[in-house]
Amino acid sequence: MIIKSTELKNNLGKYLMDCAKEEIIITRNNRKIAVLRSYKEEPDSFDNKYDDWEVSDRQAEAFNLEAKTMTFEEFLEFNENTERIYEYIDGEVYLHTAPGTMHQRAIGELYVILYNWFKGKKCIPILSPYEIILQRSDDNNNLVQPDLVVICDLEEKLNEKDRYKGVPALVIEIASPSTRSRDAVKKLDLYMSTGVIEYWIVNPVNEEVTVNFFENGEISKSRTFRKGETLNSYYFEGLAVKLKKIFT
Repeated sequence: MIIKSTELKNNLGKYLMDCAKEEIIITRNNRKIAVLRSYKEEPDSFDNKYDDWEVSDRQAEAFNLEAKTMTFEEFLEFNENTERIYEYIDGEVYLHTAPGTMHQRAIGELYVILYNWFKGKKCIPILSPYEIILQRSDDNNNLVQPDLVVICDLEEKLNEKDRYKGVPALVIEIASPSTRSRDAVKKLDLYMSTGVIEYWIVNPVNEEVTVNFFENGEISKSRTFRKGETLNSYYFEGLAVKLKKIFT
C-alpha cells in the first residue's frame, strides 16, 4: 500500500492497524520517504521483550510530544496488542513511562495506608495497572490507568468480564517528569468532569501532595500538603496521611 504523508498524519490509527497486514509506503511530493510495518519481536531475545515494556521519561516525552490520534475502538484494538501502558484522553494516545524507585515507594506506602484505613469499609483501594474507562459524553470515551484508585461501588459496577465500569471516588497519580503537566491539566479536567470526587497529585521530587475536591464539575477545595504535614481528605472524613511516611 502506498499513501501520502498527509493521509498518514490524518488517519494514524487506521494505518497502525493496517500495517499489521501489509507494509505501507509513505510518500511526500511523489517521493517515497518511509515504510510503516508491524513490529515483530524476536521470541528468544530478552532485550527486545524488555525494551517493549520499559519506557524512560525521555522516550515517553518524545512519543507524547506530537499528538497521536485514533478512534476509541481503534485504540482498544491497538492497546490489546502491546505490553506497554498507554492512555487515551479526548481522542489522543499517551505513552506511560516505566515507574522509578521514588514513584514505587510513594505508591506502595500510600496503598498500605489506604488498605488499612479502608479495611472493613465498603470502599477499597486498587493499585495500577488497572484500566478505568471514563465518559465525558456518549461519544467521548477515555481510558486511563491511575496509579491508585479508591472505589466505593465495585460490586454494582463490575461486569461479567471482571471489568470495573464505574467512576472511582478517589484517584491518586504519582507525577513524573513526563506526566506532571498531563496530571495537573488534562487528567484533572477529565476526572473533574466525569464524576471523580477527590484527586490527589503526588510529587515525589518536591515531596508534596495536592488534594483537589470536586463538586458540580468544578474544583471546590484544593490544598497542597508538604513533607512534615498531615494530609486530610476532604471527602473521606477521618482519613489522614502523614507525608513523612510517604516520602521516606
